[in-house]
This record gives sequence, C-alpha cells and structure tokens, in this order.
Amino acid sequence: MLKCELSGSQVKVFGKAIQALSRISDELWLDPSEKGLALRSVNSCRSAYGCVLFSPVFFQHYQWSTSVKVNDNDSTMSNLNCKLGMKSILPIFRCPNSLERTVEKCKIFTRSDKCKVVIQFFCRHGIRRTHNVCFQESQPLQVIFEKNMCSNTLVIQPRVLAEALVLFTSSQEEVTLAVTPLSVCLKSSSDEPMDLTNSVYSEMFVGPDEFDFFQIGVDTEITFCFKELKGMLIFSEATHAPIAIHFDFPGKPMALSIDDMLLEANFILATLADEPSRASSPQSLCLSQNQKRSDLMHSTHNNSKADKNVTSKAPGCILSKAAPKRLYPSETLTNISALETCGSPTMKRANGDISEVPESSVSDTDRCQGLRICRR
Repeated sequence: MLKCELSGSQVKVFGKAIQALSRISDELWLDPSEKGLALRSVNSCRSAYGCVLFSPVFFQHYQWSTSVKVNDNDSTMSNLNCKLGMKSILPIFRCPNSLERTVEKCKIFTRSDKCKVVIQFFCRHGIRRTHNVCFQESQPLQVIFEKNMCSNTLVIQPRVLAEALVLFTSSQEEVTLAVTPLSVCLKSSSDEPMDLTNSVYSEMFVGPDEFDFFQIGVDTEITFCFKELKGMLIFSEATHAPIAIHFDFPGKPMALSIDDMLLEANFILATLADEPSRASSPQSLCLSQNQKRSDLMHSTHNNSKADKNVTSKAPGCILSKAAPKRLYPSETLTNISALETCGSPTMKRANGDISEVPESSVSDTDRCQGLRICRR
C-alpha cells in the first residue's frame, strides 16, 4: 500500500524524474519502502538502468505498508509489486513546469484490489484532476554496483555539463569521454565511418578547474549512450544538484549519480568494450534465478563447468557481435529472469537476441563481474 502527498514544486521534481527514466525504458516500477519511494527503470537489452529514490521527508506526507495475502492455511506479507507503462504515466507529467504553477497539491495512492495507481491533482480555483493508471504485478529490479570502487570520479555542475552538451546534435546516439589528469574531452563517437557531407563531429575540452571534484586514477576513454546522459542532465537541472560520474575502463559499467538530502538518483550504463577479442566473442548475461552466491562465484572461476549447465532448448542470453559495435553490459546480472516481466518473452535487436531465460542457464560469467540486476 502506498499513500503520498506532494506540493506543486515537488510535483515538478517528481515529473522530471519520470521524464529522465523514460529515456531508459518504456516501463516504470514503483517501489515503496521504509527508505522512501523508488522509481526504477531498465531497458530491454539490460544495458541501462535508472533509479530515483525519494526519501520520506521529500513528501509532505508519506505512508507505506506491506500488503497481506491470506491463503487457506496462513497469511503472508508482500511488498507492492507495481509496474507501469511509461506511455500511461508520462503524459500525466508531460509539462512539470506547468504543473508547478497550477497544482497546489498532488496525491498518489494505490488500490491493490483493482491494480490501479490513482494520481490526483488539486489545482487552483477548486479544480481537481484524477488519473487512474492500471499496473501489472511485477517485482521491481535493482542493480548492485559499487560506484565508489571506480578509479575515476568527476563531479560537475549541470550548467557546465549543459554547455558542453549543447554542441551535440539530437541525432547523436553515442558519445566518448576521454580523460587524463590534465583535461577531460567529450566528443562524438567515431566507431562508425563518418559522412562529411551530412554529419557533425564535435569535441569539447573541459579543464579540471571546472569540476567540483576531479579524480583521475587511470587515463581512459569510454563510449556510452548519449540519451541517458541527457536524461540525467534534465533531472539534475530540476534539482540544482551536481552530477557525479564514476567509471573505470572501456567495457565496464559507468555510473551517473545525484546525492541530495531529499533524494538519490543513479543511472548505471554499459560502455563499449575496447578489446576486439572481447567484443567479438558472444557474451552470456543470464544467470539462474535460484542460483546461490557461492555457486555464482564458483561458476565465474570455472567457465567450463558453467557452460555445461546451459540448457539446449532455450539458451537465454544476450549476444554481442563484433560488427557493428553496440553497448553491452560487461558485468554480472543476477536474477535475469526479470525478462519475463519486460513484455514479450522474445525480442530481437541488431546485435543480439534476448530470449526467455531457463532456470538453470549459466554461461561465460567470467567476463561479467560487478554489475548485478536482482529482484527484491
């Protein structure tokens, strides 16, 4: 059960968070807990994950409790499993700046008996708007990624980052971040051949003095999706909070984060692998839902034994081919059976297949260490 209440200015920040997460996926999870209300999103190919956690003090009123399911013999407590379609909820918060001016109060509560989320806007002049959004019962996803263990950390104000990104066109799919102890370069990705007649190549150099915090432990150059970075920038501008960028080397995930007293936002993005051998070999990112942590550690050190556990009838994996290069997460994802909750059981993309995951499939996990998506 969820009940919360927001003011007009809080509705604007809440709407900006939904807009930022919409750049990752067309699905949104509401995950209330004693820590606050978390909004989560993960894309279909598992290369990007976003979470915005609003603490209870962010709201004017926040109430959460577990639901009780009564069986024939006993009763069990369960959390709210709420997955919304982004196409259903995004139009409600399409213009957060306008909502800030017209909305005096907003109430959000769930009706678990009817599988609906009710959003009520109490506007000026006594006008009240009510939206009933149906949801699916689906356990929320969570990524475990130790961003503080990354060698490189940059903290930058949203105004400075916006000035650096203004050079890039809206059609830009990927950008490259190159860092040294003396400078930071943000440039267009150059993996594909460029047509000089109708394309734009941009580079922006930023000095260390422009950052609030500048720590470069390893000279590196990483390439990642541009639209998720734009989404985090949109949310950062609404909260007036700096963005922290944590990363290591190519092929390892990076993190974009915002830490504030009232909220916390984390975007975990996959980066392109720099090694040709690593990019050309198929990567399996699927682990059994019931596999224990000890089995996982054993399988990562014994690749041949893990390959024997792959079932032949439904190889649940995400394959990454050598050409063209695409983003793929190089970290371990656990409980990948969440694919069942992300729409169609079988989806295809240009560089790999996503298929339904069997309970016992484990393969090639030695190249995927650190990032884990799990159910709570």
